[in-house]
Amino acid sequence: MQSGIPFLAAVPAFTTKTTAPKKHIPPYLKKGDVIGITCPSGYLPADDVKAAVKKMEDWGFRIVLGKTVGLKDFTLAGTDEERAADLQQMIDDKSVNAIMLGRGGYGAIRVIDQIDWSRFAKHPKWIMGFSDATVLHLHLNNHLHIPSIHCKMCNSFPDDESMVSPDQADSIDSIRRSLTGEKMNYEACTLLENRKGVAEGDLVGGNLSIIEMMCGSASEIDTKNKILFIEDVGEYMYKLDGMLWNLKRSGKLSKLKGLVVGGFRIKEDEDEDGDGFGKTLYDIVMEKINGYSYPVCFDFPVGHIRVNYALKCGMPHRLEVNDSNARLISLK
Repeated sequence: MQSGIPFLAAVPAFTTKTTAPKKHIPPYLKKGDVIGITCPSGYLPADDVKAAVKKMEDWGFRIVLGKTVGLKDFTLAGTDEERAADLQQMIDDKSVNAIMLGRGGYGAIRVIDQIDWSRFAKHPKWIMGFSDATVLHLHLNNHLHIPSIHCKMCNSFPDDESMVSPDQADSIDSIRRSLTGEKMNYEACTLLENRKGVAEGDLVGGNLSIIEMMCGSASEIDTKNKILFIEDVGEYMYKLDGMLWNLKRSGKLSKLKGLVVGGFRIKEDEDEDGDGFGKTLYDIVMEKINGYSYPVCFDFPVGHIRVNYALKCGMPHRLEVNDSNARLISLK
């Protein structure tokens, strides 16, 4: 006679294994493919896209302009509804193979949650930009697990190419190379402040103030086992110090594989006593990562600077920092 305890069939033992979500890499472009230009952030006069359009047409791509190019609502490129609709149209249009943001500024965070990403998740395309485009990079890389390209936008293309230095021209051409699937290999000058070492991991990051802005949201950056790159413009040193404390206190700096510090154009402190903050960028960065051993590269050519190389966010990279140079190499 059986007891009142129900019979439990034997089941095989198993262990739970956490695996990284599978990336869905957008198709690389070929000549004749279409790049759409839209402005989910700041206002961009229509004339300011001409240099970018000409250059990308010279590369062999066709260009279509979104309705927000030249549209203005105070500092934004149209109302939230207009900017969201334009980005949505570019995302859903099967004839558009990649999307470049017209400019940065501010505004993408106001529309990110209005976008339906369901079709994009199944049929991704490269989204390009920097600065406020970091909102999109973080959402794509860490929420949807889709890579994107951190690079110059339309208002960063020079009108007169004869005035462009060779390294600036190369950074512009790096957009074409990234879009067509070339493996990228960048080199930066070695500084005494660099920390030597070698690391491999997915590359994530962008504008530091935007990274902080997105903390706690569905688009929050995931830095575990990643190479993080940061850059910023127009911030006081004490503000940068606070942002980096945020990353440290939230654990974003503790499990990195490597750190790449790009261009930082810093505001002069408005200190009535004239004392200033008293620390350099190198001081405040190294203070936050004291006790960690991963390699660190300063003054990498990315950000709000003339030489702003295209980086494939969400894709595996190798960071090498030694006595002679610092290199960031895309592995796919």
